[in-house]
Amino acid sequence: MSDAVGYVLAGGQSTRMGKDKALLPWGEGTLLGHTLARLRRVTARAPAILCGPEARYEQHGVPVFADSVTGAGALGGILTGLEKLPEDAERGLFLAVDLPLVPEALLEHLLARSEEGIDAVACYSSSGPEPLCAVYSRSCLEAVRECIEAERFKMTDFWTGICVHIVYPGALAEHGDPARMFRNANTPADYEALVTSR
Repeated sequence: MSDAVGYVLAGGQSTRMGKDKALLPWGEGTLLGHTLARLRRVTARAPAILCGPEARYEQHGVPVFADSVTGAGALGGILTGLEKLPEDAERGLFLAVDLPLVPEALLEHLLARSEEGIDAVACYSSSGPEPLCAVYSRSCLEAVRECIEAERFKMTDFWTGICVHIVYPGALAEHGDPARMFRNANTPADYEALVTSR
């Protein structure tokens, strides 16, 4: 089992959903609980929650980290997670709270590939890059900070400054349907479709 730290990216404001998507029901719990459970099963360390600009979700019994830099969106969450890595950990497994269909087998694959000395392992689906289901190493910190300081908040901008291993649809298919696994819940209709297709 990997010694990476599993991070739930739950810092969004859920404006299109109209309510906190992390707390939407999923199975016997919530989307947040489901994400934490998957991370627990693929990493040896306790997971943590990257909660955005304000502290929340403390009731889940895991570390909760508010953004160290505000206004940087998901990239700020990546920065915070990398900054909070314990001294004896080099990698974080980052998974958005609204990606409930990403299988644990894929997360294990990303972690296994990350042990080859590269900076990051990320997915590329038929919709494009999936930067919120990825392993990022401590070595990404400088590139992330440079993008934030330059106010370049697109999640893939810092990839140009690091060595990234991309898992393309052909390899993704070994772990499930690439067209399905990255369906997310941005709107009530998205969420209902996810629940129906689960």
